[in-house]
Amino acid sequence: MIVMHPVLEIYAPDGFDLWPVAEIKSFGRLPLSGELSPAEVGTAMMRIAGCNDIDPDGDRPPRPAAALDSFLHGLLTFDNLFAAGGLRVTDHSTGVTFLPGCCDGLEDWRDWYQFVDGGSLLRFGHDPVSPVAERFGDTVRLTVDAEQSDSPVIELSVAELRDLLAGAERDLADFLALAADWSARHLPGHCTAVTAALARVLDLPTPAMPPEP
Repeated sequence: MIVMHPVLEIYAPDGFDLWPVAEIKSFGRLPLSGELSPAEVGTAMMRIAGCNDIDPDGDRPPRPAAALDSFLHGLLTFDNLFAAGGLRVTDHSTGVTFLPGCCDGLEDWRDWYQFVDGGSLLRFGHDPVSPVAERFGDTVRLTVDAEQSDSPVIELSVAELRDLLAGAERDLADFLALAADWSARHLPGHCTAVTAALARVLDLPTPAMPPEP
């Protein structure tokens, strides 16, 4: 059986104390869905905010002094947001896993739909590991590392890939709804702006939010 999951590349949350987080091994990949625990959602939010925690430049306003406001500043002020990760595909019948590459980000996950519709080559990274997706008629081949002539591959039909993408989109939407609820509890005063930013990261519609007190 072949499965697809949206995943976020995680670093260990050493010393992080702005909200509760789960202990996850560095360089692990956290699958995003509506089934995460509150601590796992906190870890995902820590990582997504951290990906955009870059010192302001140009026309962006300066960092606030408060630690929480400073950490969220990039997430709430950048026009182009980034989240390290992407879509992971696993073929349980062969044990082969196709992982997001170094040039991949969750914000670009809809490129898979363009690939399915257009059939052009889709690259996710470069040397030393170069994941590549190719379409040959009604068949899709996912090469784990195009730099290796004997690289493991996953092959599936275009129709199957469409179904997997629909499932991944549901997982992202469920995670966004979960994260919106989490933000209302853990980031009062920021939850509307944080949820809107997260929706932009995931390229999904912003869910309706209750008025903030």
